[in-house]
Amino acid sequence: MSVDVAWAEAWIRNSARVLSENRAELNTLDREIGDGDHGENMDRGFQAMLSKLDAATDAGTPAELLKTLAATLISTVGGAAGPLYGTAYLKAAAAVAGAAALDGPAVVALLTAGRDGIVLRGKAESGDKTMVDAWTPAVDAATAAEAAGESPERILAAAADAADAGAAATVPLIARKGRASYLGERSIGHLDPGARSTALILRCASDAAAQS
Repeated sequence: MSVDVAWAEAWIRNSARVLSENRAELNTLDREIGDGDHGENMDRGFQAMLSKLDAATDAGTPAELLKTLAATLISTVGGAAGPLYGTAYLKAAAAVAGAAALDGPAVVALLTAGRDGIVLRGKAESGDKTMVDAWTPAVDAATAAEAAGESPERILAAAADAADAGAAATVPLIARKGRASYLGERSIGHLDPGARSTALILRCASDAAAQS
């Protein structure tokens, strides 16, 4: 089994819908420890990509869609989220460039490259209370699922479950990166908004695979 461009498009469309539905929650989480606009920013970026998808006549390959998404987010999403997510999708696209269908190892390569792009751009590590705390357990779970011979659908489900747990685990952490780091110990007790949006996005990837 593999996932293809239909999966990539469904992933993006699901993400646009879910981020819009959760815009207020993401804003609230960000207001507690940041600027308060993470939901607005992510919704604006994905809605812009949705317009491009609706206007497109040829979806191309998964990598081409992710590359377009990267450029859209970088140009429309403010704050740190645009460059971080833009870099993630750009690196993910490069990891699967030219492939029409993605098998298990390719899905793991895509997720790993996305996480590494965020680390490269943001210089954050696990435990810093950032989106890396959702991405890294997702990559670890995906790698383990692939090694166990699971299908892309099961690999993405494992990644989504681990991202959910990783995001929840940011609550007791002290922020060491970004605006939240200015709060020091007062950042304890709050869910990181970037980790939460990562968990939402990776769940959309899993749901898209289940639909395909």
